[in-house]
Amino acid sequence: MVTTRRGVVGFGILGLAIGYFVWYTPYAALTKALSSGLLPGMDARVGGLVLLPAAALGTLAGSLVFLTVSRWWRYAGRRRVAGRDVVWPGRTAVTAGFFMALIIATTTLNYTFAGVSILFMLLMMRGGVLILSPLVDAARRRPVRVYSWAALGLSLLAVGAALSDVDSYLLTAGAVASLGVYLFGYIGRFEIMSRVAKTGDPAIDRGYLVEEQISAALWQVGLCAAVALVGAGPVSGALREGFTSFLLTPAVLPAFAVGLLYEALFIYGTLIYLDPREYTWCVPANRCASLLSGLVASFGLAWLTGIATPGAGQLAGTALIGLAVLALSYPALRAAAARRWAWARRQRVLFVCGGNTGRSAMAEAIARADGDRTWSPRSAGLAPRVAGAPMAEPAVAALRGIGVPPRRHRTRQLTRQMCRDADAVFCMTRAQRTAIEQLAPEARGRTFCLDPARDIADPAGAPDPAAAYLRTAQSLREHVRARLRERLPRLQPQAGG
Repeated sequence: MVTTRRGVVGFGILGLAIGYFVWYTPYAALTKALSSGLLPGMDARVGGLVLLPAAALGTLAGSLVFLTVSRWWRYAGRRRVAGRDVVWPGRTAVTAGFFMALIIATTTLNYTFAGVSILFMLLMMRGGVLILSPLVDAARRRPVRVYSWAALGLSLLAVGAALSDVDSYLLTAGAVASLGVYLFGYIGRFEIMSRVAKTGDPAIDRGYLVEEQISAALWQVGLCAAVALVGAGPVSGALREGFTSFLLTPAVLPAFAVGLLYEALFIYGTLIYLDPREYTWCVPANRCASLLSGLVASFGLAWLTGIATPGAGQLAGTALIGLAVLALSYPALRAAAARRWAWARRQRVLFVCGGNTGRSAMAEAIARADGDRTWSPRSAGLAPRVAGAPMAEPAVAALRGIGVPPRRHRTRQLTRQMCRDADAVFCMTRAQRTAIEQLAPEARGRTFCLDPARDIADPAGAPDPAAAYLRTAQSLREHVRARLRERLPRLQPQAGG
């Protein structure tokens, strides 16, 4: 991972979304299979509240492993306790962790209700958060763009389409309550994250992630244990079973794995949300990845176990969410198109010498090092001794001597097509210019000597190669920059030969 100006890590939103998808798919499938009794060797389904303690312990263990391996503990707040420095999340992070614990617990529970598919619960959760995101942005006075509001409308239609598929599921009061707590958790989490994170500063944003993560894991285990110990009724009974007899069954291992998988997807999902852009932009990247995971998990389980596939309304809702994500991708797609257009308009500059191991190779490296995106430099040789040979060692040393990083280079034989494709061809001597015009007469008006006044001599074979190559590199730097500053469309053929 590397820091970027726009976000927390250099994977980019796409890379983070792919990582989220990779972990969310097995998480959703395993949770549904475990709670439905579909795993090999299982003769009964496992209630969501029963598996929740083991999953919470898995999330806690996973967070400790991640923070230790990544060494991100250093971003957390600390306090002196009994003469020792210990990790001590701040009050705000502890509050955010509470809301995150609600999200973690209800996400797992939402996949355990009988009579509803993975995809339906995903639509309810993802559509709900998509609807919340512009409202949170507006409350925090973040600008919400037109395409973000369009995505909000499509998300509302997606939820409506999924709810219309009433014959394909049984939505119980418990499922509705769990969805409500899930959305409540996101309201609290987004409000806090907006105030203390999403800055683009890696230290601040990673500090928030670390403190929220460890607080959420501890809150989840603590809340489950507290309700199991002091509560009464079926909820407390199920949690007590999860902390006692269930831990001795074979199903405890997949339940623990559910928590580990959630920990992995939590990292990717949070890094997406911590991007400094508005939630209305970040949320769809996360939601799209999870919806694709839901599709794969739903149809994968149907294929493996024979359970019913999602209904038409749920599939229509998924398609509408996809359109919502596409709407929010508009600025990124527009920027990508602009970059492609700019690349297509870059002027192609070709540097030519005899063997393409010295002068023309150095000229190409100098042009690339200048970083001007209005041209695209290449080099070739009229008569290279060996095709694919590297740049001469004295040339590499000379480039370093003038502060130009030498690039990986392989010699190329000049061809007529190369001359045709180039907007300008710069050669080192007048004899080379004549040879190029004979090879490609159509390039006559676009072929120039790099130094209009005199030939740039080949430093190879000089009595002191290091000094000769350094002088040549210095001369090339001066003339490459001068000629390219002239702007290629205004270059005119030189008189004489």
